[in-house]
Amino acid sequence: MIGLPQAVVLAVAGQRLGELAWARRNTRRLLAAGAREVGAAHYPLFILLHGGWLAALFLLTPAAAPVTWWLLGFCLALQIARLWVIATLGRYWTTRVITLPAVPLVRRGPYRWCRHPNYLIVIAEIAALPLAFGQWRLAALFSVLNLGLLWHRLRIEDAALAERIQA
Repeated sequence: MIGLPQAVVLAVAGQRLGELAWARRNTRRLLAAGAREVGAAHYPLFILLHGGWLAALFLLTPAAAPVTWWLLGFCLALQIARLWVIATLGRYWTTRVITLPAVPLVRRGPYRWCRHPNYLIVIAEIAALPLAFGQWRLAALFSVLNLGLLWHRLRIEDAALAERIQA
């Protein structure tokens, strides 16, 4: 049976698939313009992590699970914030670490205040969505896995961006 938790997960999965299509399109254009990808080896781990997170939420959350509405509203606000990040980066937004050395770093939108706003959104979302349906174990498990993977990715991304900051 599909309840509200499963419907929400399907909506998030649909959004993610749209983001992946947009990211793939941007990645192709950036690479054609002379950009380079850094740290590609860890990218499949993000696909597994996010896919596993959504699958676990879908399969392990009872259809009639109680809903913490303010947390679900917070998750909606996070999706709006993610769209702000994507819109701010426009054709430079991807899910991979792609750098185009000749282009200055974006310093508008949420990037005025934070160097990696999308990662903060993802950290909050991976915890908040399961918690909205009482799944604190899933929130804890996937938060720990995500933080470990993000720690690795941030080192790679910051090293790639450092070259552009110096320029």
